[in-house]
This record gives sequence, structure tokens and C-alpha cells, in this order.
Amino acid sequence: MTPYEVTPKKWEKYPDYQRIEKPVNPFDLINPLLNSMTIGLDRPFGLLEELRNAPKHTYPPYNIIRVDDDETYIIEIAAAGFSKKDIEITSTDNQLVVKGSKDGDDAEYLHKGIAARTFEKSFVLADDVKIVEASMTDGILSIRLEREIPEHKKPRIIDIQ
Repeated sequence: MTPYEVTPKKWEKYPDYQRIEKPVNPFDLINPLLNSMTIGLDRPFGLLEELRNAPKHTYPPYNIIRVDDDETYIIEIAAAGFSKKDIEITSTDNQLVVKGSKDGDDAEYLHKGIAARTFEKSFVLADDVKIVEASMTDGILSIRLEREIPEHKKPRIIDIQ
């Protein structure tokens, strides 16, 4: 027996060792407490749960840029080999989804270095972020987003009477 092997006798002291399950979701533990103490704050915790469970895909690469005014953002997605008709952008609730699919290519490649595989990227947007426009230049898909703060959320001065 090598020093790295574990003998069954070592674990006899720990009878529950074999019954260990996957870690408990921390949001499930505090959810009853939050529901009894907060009103309307379930949405941010739901978003955190969505982000935690979101798939971690790296294709295609992308940038998120904050423009100087702090109210405008640009998402750049490297979509080399895709045309405008190959890409679909949808927005539902607070979710921005970008899908790309390329029709079959009948060419015979000696070397294929540009990946044109199907992809789907999704981004969770804040309630006050709206999609302004999308454009495609030199294989880069740019999606411009702006934060539109509603009138009732803007700071206002209260006159004292």
C-alpha cells in the first residue's frame, strides 16, 4: 500500500463521510429569513441565483465597455465569419440574448482557423438599461445600451414651506 492510499479503517471514525452531498445553495438558507423581513427584494436575489447558474462559455469572445458618461455601455462580440443575417438579437424581460448560427458551408478547407460554430450569449440587464442599437463592423458586433433612469427615481429637490 502506498502512503497516498486510504485504508477503510481510517474512515470508520467518520460514519457520515459516505453520505456527504453537494453543497447547499446559500440563497436557499437565507430565503425564508429574507421573505419574512423584506418586501420586493426577492428580484435581486433571483438575479444573483441566475448569474450563479449561468453557463460559463468563452466563445465567442466579447468586451463590455463603459462609455465616459457612465450611462452608456457597449457590448462588443467577436463574430468573425458571421454576417448580419446569421445573428439574432432578442430582448425579453431583463435578458439580452445574442444567437449566431452559420449555414452549412460546402467548401473544402485545407485549413479552417476561423471558428464559425453556433453560439448563444446571454446578458442580464438592470431594470433601467435599454438596448439602443446594434451594428456590425469588421466582424465585430456592437450593441449599444443606455441607462434610462425613470423620472420617479431621479433625485429631486423638495421645497421647504
